[in-house]
Amino acid sequence: MTSGLYADGWLQVVYLALAVYGWWSWLRGGPARDHLPTGRTTATQWWLLLGVGVAGTALLTWILDTKSDSTVPLPDAATTVLSLLATWGQARKKVESWWLWITADVIYIPLYAYKELWLTAILYVGFLALCVFGLRSWLADVRARELVSV
Repeated sequence: MTSGLYADGWLQVVYLALAVYGWWSWLRGGPARDHLPTGRTTATQWWLLLGVGVAGTALLTWILDTKSDSTVPLPDAATTVLSLLATWGQARKKVESWWLWITADVIYIPLYAYKELWLTAILYVGFLALCVFGLRSWLADVRARELVSV
């Protein structure tokens, strides 16, 4: 039996490359090529993420709808694109990346339930809770550094 979540499946492969990039970025992507501090997403970055997100979701939905037997091309595409954008934000230590993860998880949970992937849906409830903790932690870090720099 297959779930037909093709984009979600390939996402796991892409995560490997993005994990290597994130590891390098956290160690060497900061000022003077040292530790990358937690930061905020700029307005320009948000507009770019929005454009890439809409275009990526539209393209991937079309591919899944016309080139596969997926029964859920839009949610599969949307969650995949959100996950990729969130992973970029994580690699760059952007606080708002947690909001992208939370949005993806809110879609993933009912999607996995619809596909009767109950254990995966439960796992994503746990991921959602971890996202809330991550968001709170990174916000506290940014706020503490903002207070020090004032």
